Amino acid sequence: MFKIERSGAVVALTMARGPVNAINREWIDGFGGVLDDIADDTGVSVLLIRSSERTFSAGADLKLMRECFSTDDGPDAMVETVRRMQSLYDRIEALPQVSIAEIGGAAHGGGFELALACDLRIAAETAPLGLPETRLGLLPGAGGTQRLSRLAGPGIARRMILSAEVVTGAEARTLGLVQWAVPATELAAFAQATAQRVAALSPAALAACKRCFSVIDASLDPGLLVERLETRRLLDTPDTRSRVAAFLDR
Repeated sequence: MFKIERSGAVVALTMARGPVNAINREWIDGFGGVLDDIADDTGVSVLLIRSSERTFSAGADLKLMRECFSTDDGPDAMVETVRRMQSLYDRIEALPQVSIAEIGGAAHGGGFELALACDLRIAAETAPLGLPETRLGLLPGAGGTQRLSRLAGPGIARRMILSAEVVTGAEARTLGLVQWAVPATELAAFAQATAQRVAALSPAALAACKRCFSVIDASLDPGLLVERLETRRLLDTPDTRSRVAAFLDR
């Protein structure tokens, strides 16, 4: 599911849950275990997150969605999964190490929310990025409404989320969703060079800078709670259930 490689102060986490790195409970547990291993390791300055697949991550696993829409307690189970995703992404954001998302392919829904939780995002110019959950009558509940608003401003967040817009990496760069967009053939080398450049800096200074950045968004928790509450409400609506059923039956 994950391949971990270490080169000096850089730990590379390669997602390898083919074909699209879909997110399920085991994925969340496995990713959390990696964070357990590095969070207190003062020898690690950078966590580079990438994919071995053509897709960075397509978001929620379809099998998990089917389970959550086929049982009476499914909606509550889905909200619990959303809460766990929120918690995982909070942990990534709070790491003392610098996190870098190397986005070589599609990053949709929870996959893009993973990237939004990282400090730095580098995308292939052609990679599709977006939070299209409203197509299913859902919302991007793993921090999407909150982090995208803080990152690119409420206007861009509303544009992306309320129209279910998917943009390319090149377009994402102009909107401020990623810091760099490079040709796909150059992505791996560029991401590795960026990781090594950051790793050469003072770990204490990097961690201190991140603590300073964290107080800018001190009001994140209330927004995450609203995401969970609204997700739970949507899961009971006939429109959402019919849209999800049509999607799963394709």
